[in-house]
Amino acid sequence: QVQLLESGGGLVQAGGSLRLSCAASGDIFRINAMAWHRQAPGQSRELVAVIISGGTTNYADSVKDRFTISKDNAKNTVYLQMNSLKPEDTAVYYCYVNYHSYNMYQSSSWGQGTQVTVSS
Repeated sequence: QVQLLESGGGLVQAGGSLRLSCAASGDIFRINAMAWHRQAPGQSRELVAVIISGGTTNYADSVKDRFTISKDNAKNTVYLQMNSLKPEDTAVYYCYVNYHSYNMYQSSSWGQGTQVTVSS
């Protein structure tokens, strides 16, 4: 049983910054990848950023040079630093973790989502 606890969402003015956190807990032996997805009203869920175990990162074109994904391996926590926020960034942000449990089963888990609202 693995749970993801997200925090850091809220209301911010355009041009401002927010930092999202996602802490994974439970039966995790090793995390393979962590990612952030988002879903705006009337839109499909999209991948925002991903970081794999070796530290390689990838970003959606819409957030490159503004968002930074990072992780703290000791805390099983992933972060998303969001700078220069735009109204189009308004969405529910979901944390995703792919991992191996202690009995070596590979699985994944989603966070509950945190609302990010960027005003004009």
